[in-house]
Amino acid sequence: MRAMWKGTVSFGLVSIPVRMYGATSTHDISFRQVRASDGSRVRFRRVAEADGETVEYSEIAKGYELPDGRMIILTDEDMAELPLPTKKTVEVLEFVPLDQVDPILYNKSYYLEPESKPGVKPYLLLREALESSEMVAVVKVTIGTREQMATIRVRDGVLTMSTLLWADEIRKPEFSFLDEDNELRPQEVKMAQSLVASMESDFDLEEFTDDYQVALDELVAAKLEGNEVVAPAAAESAGGDSDNVVDLMAALQASIDRAKKGEGPTLESSPAADSGADEDSDDASGSKTAAKKTAAKKSTAKSAKKAPAKKTAAKKSAAKKSTSKKSAAKKSAAKRPAKKSA
Repeated sequence: MRAMWKGTVSFGLVSIPVRMYGATSTHDISFRQVRASDGSRVRFRRVAEADGETVEYSEIAKGYELPDGRMIILTDEDMAELPLPTKKTVEVLEFVPLDQVDPILYNKSYYLEPESKPGVKPYLLLREALESSEMVAVVKVTIGTREQMATIRVRDGVLTMSTLLWADEIRKPEFSFLDEDNELRPQEVKMAQSLVASMESDFDLEEFTDDYQVALDELVAAKLEGNEVVAPAAAESAGGDSDNVVDLMAALQASIDRAKKGEGPTLESSPAADSGADEDSDDASGSKTAAKKTAAKKSTAKSAKKAPAKKTAAKKSAAKKSTSKKSAAKKSAAKRPAKKSA
């Protein structure tokens, strides 16, 4: 990785020289705009709207458009005069619990590495302080020409900085249904809780794949080799045909039945299932036996990875029952009088 930025993390009176690296990247295939007949690249020219002349890159400046259409020209000198105290410094403002930072605020993540040997010790001290307190540092930093809020937390032993959106950049969800008086029946809520319990699992990002990306890679490879492109079979929808879903309770029950087909402990040990559905609903009674830890149609790799852990309790239970049965059989045999021989 190549460092994108160098600066200092200001932690009280302690300064930590660091290098910043991009922590993420996308795996999308880049497409070019080409002429369909021969694949020739299509280029774009920078053209002035006033006279149609091509504008050289060196002649381009920043323009701020006013509401009335007038344009204010901002030069590089103008931009350089703007106050950016955090241009080379990551200023730690406060420490807060991680759960107080709404995930909607996160924008982009970066790794921070100590730039020099003297910076390693204060770097490790900040890392230890964050890990032991289970807090994240709220900071201000300038990346490029924009000052941003960010958090610093520890991930895989490395200080990881995630930039945040400002409060006025979060749109307010103004939807009409929020003002409506929509009521849910208790049995519907319990069935939904049972469905959630039946699909409960431990999140592991490695178990999921970008199916569209895989299909796109196969399409490009087939085109490159001159082979016929075969369309992949459409995956069965987990929700079924929405036009045929009339009864919400029936849809919930059908979803639980789908999850129930997999292996794993049943919902009888789940609080959501123990509560059951409302007695007035015949469909709700089936939710008590739905599987607790089975996600619908998991990959073979996922099943292989988690099967030993999930099946341990079941094996122990089976062994215990088997032992109990054998013990009961022996006691019964001992009580019976011995058969007389002919």
